[in-house]
Amino acid sequence: MKKTACLALLMAAALALGGCAVSAEPAPAPAPEGATARAQVDWPKERLETDENGVPVLDVYVVADEQVERVDVETYVEGVLAGEMKNDWPLEALKAQAILARTFVLKFLADKQSKYEGADISTDIEEAQAYDASAVNDRIRQAVSETEGMVLSAGGELPYAWFHAHSGGLTALAREGLGWDKDEPPYTQIVPGNEPESAQGEKDAQMLREAQHWQASFPYEEVEAACETLGVDVTLTDGAKLTIEERGDSGRAVSLGLNGQSVDASDLRIALGSTKMRSTLITSLRAQEGKLVMAGTGYGHGVGMSQWGAYGMAQAGSTAEEIVTYYFKDVSIEKLW
Repeated sequence: MKKTACLALLMAAALALGGCAVSAEPAPAPAPEGATARAQVDWPKERLETDENGVPVLDVYVVADEQVERVDVETYVEGVLAGEMKNDWPLEALKAQAILARTFVLKFLADKQSKYEGADISTDIEEAQAYDASAVNDRIRQAVSETEGMVLSAGGELPYAWFHAHSGGLTALAREGLGWDKDEPPYTQIVPGNEPESAQGEKDAQMLREAQHWQASFPYEEVEAACETLGVDVTLTDGAKLTIEERGDSGRAVSLGLNGQSVDASDLRIALGSTKMRSTLITSLRAQEGKLVMAGTGYGHGVGMSQWGAYGMAQAGSTAEEIVTYYFKDVSIEKLW
């Protein structure tokens, strides 16, 4: 009888233990590669409604249509990605750009207000990013889909997701590349750009050559007018003394001396046109035959991710996560939805 009772107690204990095992919560599903699911990142979610899938919805002023349209963030990022990077580039480069584009949107919403009434953001490159919905293809959609909800996080805060076409060899800190007058962000750094020496296809090869080296000339009156908008009175003549007064750690010009007057190099680049004066990595500067003639390397301000560098890294087998965390220091990729 005692043996029977003891056996019954053992069976009951076994059932109780088994019941605990069955009712235990299952292990959480793994987060997508390179992201922490539903991470704690400070972003302006209270400003936005969400659709049935939990994706935030934006009121976007579409410049081409001259009206505000309501689209979800992922659809907007598709148009931005197609506007900022060629839609036939390596998938991992496109995914890296998509992560930056999404981060840019949310950072804009957190810090700024669109100049267009009733809009959260726009397709106007002067206030936001390039945008080309007509260039969205399956590759663009795949890049956005595979990074859905993913953004950069710098210690739980959204960073400025800066990028440029070609670093000219080295990326830049914000102070020298952008004329940043605040404390240097902790996530910017100077690293080799990782751009390839050549690219596949004649169009890409030509684009790369134009990004690697450039030369431009500006009539004196154009330079003088540009300097005037910056509050600097400059008069140029043939043979005028032109100097690079200060270079940053990456070699970029920070301050130029134009016939005795100091001009901020990054401000002058914007004033003269950033598609003509393509960078501040200036290799020559002279005044001759009525024009300011300059040459340089790279294309863009040089801060953050190099797009041609992303191309090269993706071609070499790097993932989107490896690409963005190479260019930005001490950041992680987090999944917000």
